[in-house]
Amino acid sequence: MSVTADLCKWAADLAREQLEELPRRWKHTQGVARQAEHARGVVDDPDLLVAAAWLHDIGYAPDLVQTGVHAVDGAQFLAGLGVSDRLCGLVANHSCACVEARHQGVMIRWPDERTALRDALWWADMTTTPNGAVVDVQRRINEVFERYGPNHVVTRSVAEASDALIAAANRTERLLADPIQV
Repeated sequence: MSVTADLCKWAADLAREQLEELPRRWKHTQGVARQAEHARGVVDDPDLLVAAAWLHDIGYAPDLVQTGVHAVDGAQFLAGLGVSDRLCGLVANHSCACVEARHQGVMIRWPDERTALRDALWWADMTTTPNGAVVDVQRRINEVFERYGPNHVVTRSVAEASDALIAAANRTERLLADPIQV
């Protein structure tokens, strides 16, 4: 799949096809895509940001689960469709997924690009509740802790990654406040 003007529509359609049967996950995904739309002006490839937002949680689709780390499962599925390594990397590494992958003993084969686009994806994910509402990043982190409980691998991973998640969100919010910096 080449990056084209149709990328966002393709990603939205694919996400709907895979996640619509998971209503809460689908609402979250729609909210993340809406947030990503707000950050278009602060990244080098706005369509790629929005496409990654649509696809970031595709690995939760029951038919796509392989490793149990949704970010990796989603990226592997997308790689099988022939999408770009950059899009696969954004999905595989979204919201500091490397921490959960390490806890689960799963390797991520795509590098974390550590760019404003990556930060904007993390921001969009970490400022969107499971029901698709906008929330600040600290409340979202707290919501994850409450939803999963203290001993779950996701809770431990988000706790370990919280400084990186907050830093990425803060960088994006600074760019949104002053897009001249881009």
